Amino acid sequence: MTSICFKKVFVDLISKLRVVESVCIRLQEAVDVDPADKDFAKEWLPMVSQTLKSLSLSGLPFPRLSQLNILPLISKYCHNLAELNLRSAWLSVYNLNPMPMLTSLTLSYTILQDQHLNQFNKCFPNLHVLKLEGVTGLKEPKIHLLNLQTCHWYDNNQLSLTLITPNLITLRIECLCYTAIHVEAPMLSHFHLILNTLKHAGFLLSEFPTTKTVETFILDSRSKAPGDARYSKLTLGKVFRVFPNVSSLRINSGAWSELDGWEILDGRIGLKTICAYLKLFDPSLTFSYVARGLDRCVGLSEVSLLIHRGVDGTQYKSFMFKCMARWPGLKWRWGIWGEDMEDFWITNAIDI
Repeated sequence: MTSICFKKVFVDLISKLRVVESVCIRLQEAVDVDPADKDFAKEWLPMVSQTLKSLSLSGLPFPRLSQLNILPLISKYCHNLAELNLRSAWLSVYNLNPMPMLTSLTLSYTILQDQHLNQFNKCFPNLHVLKLEGVTGLKEPKIHLLNLQTCHWYDNNQLSLTLITPNLITLRIECLCYTAIHVEAPMLSHFHLILNTLKHAGFLLSEFPTTKTVETFILDSRSKAPGDARYSKLTLGKVFRVFPNVSSLRINSGAWSELDGWEILDGRIGLKTICAYLKLFDPSLTFSYVARGLDRCVGLSEVSLLIHRGVDGTQYKSFMFKCMARWPGLKWRWGIWGEDMEDFWITNAIDI
């Protein structure tokens, strides 16, 4: 579809609608239209600005300079916007107006010309949800948002990140390099940490303040190859020294083989539930590894183990029955996981 054809059809459609609360434009390379083009946006944004609550624009993989003013343009017209999602755009904060009604913002694979996020913090004071995924143009960014409750940060080149977020509850961090993270979040209770390899975790956690409010901790590694725990030097003891009051622990498949030991301080009376994703390369070795952890967790009440779908059913059942016989007092949940499927929970061993 040509640029002129798409723009005409879209503007005609918008002009015929009396109330527009949500607009989503996601285009493929085959369509020669730039949804974040400020000139195109000037044609239709004023028509919907009073009622628009949600806006999502996904541009082409390589944004052009013409996209620089789309964010200030949105702030100029859309005073009632509550949710904004921009992908593959080149964004400037020059002449950006405050957007106090905006509560949810997602920037994915964008170039943001605000190195320290100073203007960003001023113009989005009431964000509750913030997702920054692959955002470049930053240098020692500081997220200073007093009302933020949920934050998802994905980055592969920042050496430092500061979060001053007194009402933050849920934090998801994905780092592909060594990143020093400074966090001031006294209400944080749910922390999901995803690393390229767990050898980065020791450095990251050494910079992380002791946080007694975190109750749920999820640990994952992007490494797909079986890891060698000797090189990660990450133990659960180190995790619990930073987050001493964790009651629910989940260890995803990539992190399992990289953990260097199950040392858990003081028997971990407070740890109530564990969920782990296993591959069973060596069932006997995996069982002994599980045993080292479960025998130390004296307050544990529930264990959920998901076995990779490639494991033979007979092998799965043998492992399952062996675990339940060893710890009959625990509540067990069993499931199957795979790289390209949703977790499948088993209610009957016959289903394996």
